[in-house]
Amino acid sequence: MHDELVDHLARSSPLSRGEALRVIQDVLAYFDETTEDFVRRRHRELQAQGLVNATIFERIEADLRYRTVAPPELSLRQLRRIVYG
Repeated sequence: MHDELVDHLARSSPLSRGEALRVIQDVLAYFDETTEDFVRRRHRELQAQGLVNATIFERIEADLRYRTVAPPELSLRQLRRIVYG
């Protein structure tokens, strides 16, 4: 799977074919993350940085706009419900 991309990355970078495959798998897994998983992960990361929820949810709202496949716009309330249920 993705042999052409693996070959291209191995040719155009110092990565071996095995390393290129792992990088591609990591990138695909990152972008395969659901919106809900992304919101929960970012909330934990930003909370660990000491940010307060008001700032966190505004940052997550802005981050979602730049995802490769942007999800529908979510209100701050919807973001909070994803995290807290």
